[in-house]
Amino acid sequence: MGAISTSSTSKQGLLLAAGFSRRFGADKLLQPLPDGTAIGLAAARHLRAALPEALVIVNADQSELAALLIREGFPVTVCPRARDGMGASLAWGVAQTAQAFAWIIALADMPFIRPVTISRVAEAIAHPSTLAAPAFGGRRGHPVGFGRAYFGELSQLTGDDGARAILHRHEKQLCYLGCDDPGVLTDIDTFADLASASR
Repeated sequence: MGAISTSSTSKQGLLLAAGFSRRFGADKLLQPLPDGTAIGLAAARHLRAALPEALVIVNADQSELAALLIREGFPVTVCPRARDGMGASLAWGVAQTAQAFAWIIALADMPFIRPVTISRVAEAIAHPSTLAAPAFGGRRGHPVGFGRAYFGELSQLTGDDGARAILHRHEKQLCYLGCDDPGVLTDIDTFADLASASR
């Protein structure tokens, strides 16, 4: 497990999977969806379908999830500061792919985002200063794309807010992509969320 090589023209997919599932009470990313696929694996597959260069960030306690992903050919890196929050995991993933032209940040507990939606976000990052995100029903969803100009800010993140402050600071650069994909808003935080998604 470790960093992957990137080029200055690549659009890098990063799957944030290093959370500790505190609200769920178990590693939710290993829980099966109705088709039997683990939540984290489904999210990873969708990201890779759109972005072949996809890196998964996990925490040191997730050996089972890491093994599952590695068996499927995903590069996996362990964030040593995962307990510092999502921001730290995001910063770690960006640092491991420091030469990329853009980063498309997806969340591993959002397994229903369509690959075509992820592709649209990636394609929208045409300039280093571009930010892009899908919108469904007037609400911003995931994944979120960041051009290379935000490398410094992304690599300094910590805490649980992720990149929200960066999006707020540079709101004028944010391109909203209207879509008909409800998966951009559907995350799984509790067993009730999983049960609702399974209906």
